[in-house]
Amino acid sequence: TNANTKGEVLEAIANAYMFTKQQAKNFDPLLDALTTLVDKAGPQPGFVVVLEGLPCTQKFDKEARETLLDVFRDAVEFWSERRVPYRVFYSFA
Repeated sequence: TNANTKGEVLEAIANAYMFTKQQAKNFDPLLDALTTLVDKAGPQPGFVVVLEGLPCTQKFDKEARETLLDVFRDAVEFWSERRVPYRVFYSFA
């Protein structure tokens, strides 16, 4: 996508997962949607997530990128505790 801001990045992730905008309007609801919400849907075979071209812009700075990656690290830990494979690959634009 052509996401350049935190809101645009979160919206792109919400669209990819078919989450509501509310579920990905900030980092905390995104983590909840990636973990608890999906877990409640039933058994999961595993996940491969590709975050390609994360922006390196003033409106999505290093702190925002690190926070987003922390959300996905926490999701990896959540699913690991449930013995569900969860892999995340990412690149920067």
